[in-house]
Amino acid sequence: MATRLLQHRTSSGERSVILAVDDEAWQLTGTTSIRALASDAIARGASLLEVAQSHPRGAAVDLAAAFRAGELLAPIDHDDPAHLLMTGTGLTHLGSAEGRDKMHKQAAAAETQTDSMRMFLEGLAGGKPGAGEIGQQPEWFYKGDGSQLAGPLDLLDMPAFAKDGGEEPELAGIYLIGPDGTPWRLGFAIANEFSDHVTERHNYLWLAHSKLRKAALGPELLLGPPPAHIEGTSRIRRGGTTIWEKPFLSGEDNMSHSIANLEHHHFKYALFRRPGDVHVHFFGTATLSFSDGVTTQDGDVFEISAAPFALPVSNPLRRTAEAGVSVGQL
Repeated sequence: MATRLLQHRTSSGERSVILAVDDEAWQLTGTTSIRALASDAIARGASLLEVAQSHPRGAAVDLAAAFRAGELLAPIDHDDPAHLLMTGTGLTHLGSAEGRDKMHKQAAAAETQTDSMRMFLEGLAGGKPGAGEIGQQPEWFYKGDGSQLAGPLDLLDMPAFAKDGGEEPELAGIYLIGPDGTPWRLGFAIANEFSDHVTERHNYLWLAHSKLRKAALGPELLLGPPPAHIEGTSRIRRGGTTIWEKPFLSGEDNMSHSIANLEHHHFKYALFRRPGDVHVHFFGTATLSFSDGVTTQDGDVFEISAAPFALPVSNPLRRTAEAGVSVGQL
């Protein structure tokens, strides 16, 4: 049984939360955000599902119709976008080093192994520690704050200075920091951790620049423990034609790190345990169109789908206009 929470907004701006169990979905009365439900769950010492089920059942919802109408939002947000942080970890999936290694091999031709391959192999050896142990730390990066979070159908803006705009089909963990600084995992969403792979390929030390981009979440927050095995499809549509399509795998069975290990190495930093903050953390991928030689164009649509999520995340690419930046002197 796949249980999900979704956030809905009508054309007039009225918000509600939807609870979906398998193929059935209905509005919850008396709440307008998943974050509010999660805060209530923390305060009551209850699970997010228990708190959701405590709200009276409202009208039934046709999720597919609501999605097509653009009424479904990202499954988490914050009134103050500065208090929503987007971060991620890379080289976490079996096979994820291959594409990265190709990108960096020429720049490191004198080495027998690139830094990427060494990091991947270290994660493979120590990324799934035993109970009570601390495993190998992964690659980590910062994506941006809540102003960079895109909904399931929103545009993915590619900055004018960007060299590339490429998809990364991933699983993302959603977290809320409790009043005492405890991180609470609310659930998982499918995601497009959008990046600039040409910039990253030029110099691996530019990885940080390549990641400062928008990222999109699918509309569903999957409740419960981390999925062990996820099979999905990532595709790019151009003018109604699919120009690239490939399956991808996620979930711990297909990863070199455990979810718990990735969470530990993110939340071990005290600044990421600030009460009231929301965190969206991307867990990585091994499947990129860029690795297959695809060059994306303005107007391309990235579509990522994966069971047990019923709905995809589908975002058009848009290159923004050039914006000059000047720094004043006080």
